[in-house]
Amino acid sequence: MSRKTTEKEKTKQTVKEVFGNNFFLLKLMFQASPSYMIFMALEAMRGQLSIFFEHTVGIGYVLEAAEFGYPFRRVATVILILAGCITLGMVFTVFVGDYLGEKERPKIRESIKMLLYEKAKELDLACYDNPEFYNEQVLAISEVDKQIDRGIQFIQNTISGITVFVSTGIYFLMRDKVSIVFVAVSFVLSFVFNQLYNKMNYLVRIEGLPFSRKRDYVKRIFYLSDYAKEIRLNPEVSDILFERFEEANDEVYRVEKKYARKKFALGFLRRYVSNAFFGDVLYISYLVFQAAVRGALSFSTVAILYNSFGRLKEGMRIFTDVYPFASETSLYVSKIRKFLAYEPQIVSEEGLVPSAKAKEMELRKVSFAYGESEEMLLSDIDLHIRPGEKIALVGYNGAGKTTLVKLLMRLYDVKGGQILADGMDIRRYDVKQYRDTIGTVFQDFKIFGGNVRENVILNVDACCDEKKIRQALTDSGLIHRVDRLPAGLDTQLTTEFAKDGVNLSGGESQKLAIARVFYKDAGLMILDEPSSALDPIAEYQLNHAMLTATRDKSVIFISHRLSTTRLADRIIMLENGRIVEQGTHEELLRKNGKYAQMWKVQAGAYIAV
Repeated sequence: MSRKTTEKEKTKQTVKEVFGNNFFLLKLMFQASPSYMIFMALEAMRGQLSIFFEHTVGIGYVLEAAEFGYPFRRVATVILILAGCITLGMVFTVFVGDYLGEKERPKIRESIKMLLYEKAKELDLACYDNPEFYNEQVLAISEVDKQIDRGIQFIQNTISGITVFVSTGIYFLMRDKVSIVFVAVSFVLSFVFNQLYNKMNYLVRIEGLPFSRKRDYVKRIFYLSDYAKEIRLNPEVSDILFERFEEANDEVYRVEKKYARKKFALGFLRRYVSNAFFGDVLYISYLVFQAAVRGALSFSTVAILYNSFGRLKEGMRIFTDVYPFASETSLYVSKIRKFLAYEPQIVSEEGLVPSAKAKEMELRKVSFAYGESEEMLLSDIDLHIRPGEKIALVGYNGAGKTTLVKLLMRLYDVKGGQILADGMDIRRYDVKQYRDTIGTVFQDFKIFGGNVRENVILNVDACCDEKKIRQALTDSGLIHRVDRLPAGLDTQLTTEFAKDGVNLSGGESQKLAIARVFYKDAGLMILDEPSSALDPIAEYQLNHAMLTATRDKSVIFISHRLSTTRLADRIIMLENGRIVEQGTHEELLRKNGKYAQMWKVQAGAYIAV
């Protein structure tokens, strides 16, 4: 099936789906702020009733009074009553729009975004390996503000349309029933053309989304500080990025160009044929015939009918737009709804609570592959880690070291075999509580835009143990740097949100990430390249601090620096997803195998000296 056919299939929705998705969004909005949703609906109704009584009833009455000679006092009384009602209505509008709206709209946005963020926390890591799911996740989160505004507009348009239809429709039935025919024809044509036009807009957006994301990727590179040094030291990379940007931009242009003629044709049909032709050409001709030829209508009635027809036509245009508008909103809300409905696959089978003490870990014939791939990255791994044992995983890039620790943390589930923690299959433990018993530092750790304290405890708890924080920073070797910072533990890190924020060096950032593990005081500690950014002295100090701080903990660390791994109780060497050697540093050197070869390569230059 072609991409074009696939995307068009995705735009097909039943009426039940369209209104179901819109009401789902409105339900979330109502739960966040019921008062605003109710008052906003009342304001939409009040606005159209005010216009009806002012422009149709009021002006009609004045024209009839002039044509048929009504008493002035009677006319003045009616006008004053209308003016008073309109003034009260304007006060209500200001209250709803300028007071209630400004206060409650941010609350609605916050409430729904928090739902999305909470769901994002639950996503399995495998979701990020699926480009289609990731695209939909990005779309759901990036579209939420716009769809909330569209939800508000949907309510306003729907109630406005119904109010105009009922009030002006009754007036037409009382004055001239034939006019309803012109309205009905305009309604049907607008409905059809608007629905087709909005579906075309959605197709353009969805088909161009992958290319838009590529453009946004280039944009991020040029404004994020992470890439600033690389761009300046390697200016040639800009040419590559410019080329990628132009390619993505050309693809976006190609998608828009592909649908441009159809959008133009549908735009002409929905604006001219369904509105201008039937409203301005045919209906005026009909009114002139009724008044001038047949004499069936007075001049005041003709004026009010045409003016009211314009209002009814505009109101019906809004009303006819409601379903196509709701259809387009539904297509986006379905992404949000699908995202919120996602159920994690990595769940607890029994909800057991794990021990926080040093863990005994065992892997039995563990095999794993990412996604649907049949090529196993890990195959038949057997490994037993005793409580308190210090294990080093070594091997060349791509051997499967990081993948193995991700399985231990249950960020992924094994495809074959079994992982036990303290004699129990880890799938039987409560997922969150199990992960809480593991302290981890990945080689691609992140520093968050908060203060030092928050970056250590990864929380905003005001009752945190400051002594414990300082000890963790001491063990990681960062405490002296923190004490020299302007506000100590309260110093804001990164300059993204604070002008006086501090950007730590690569080594300092790594020490901060390691302090998180020491603070957590978990039963199992996993350190992925814990000293990759440290100088030799800092590495030596960290190694000894780590051994002291984790003497009663089980530790697994990955390192390409064999001077670090030699401190381990046991070294596990991986190659092509299999364990090929294991033992102490001295035992593996005596074997003179693959580990010994790696050691000789790293230590050879120093031994030669």
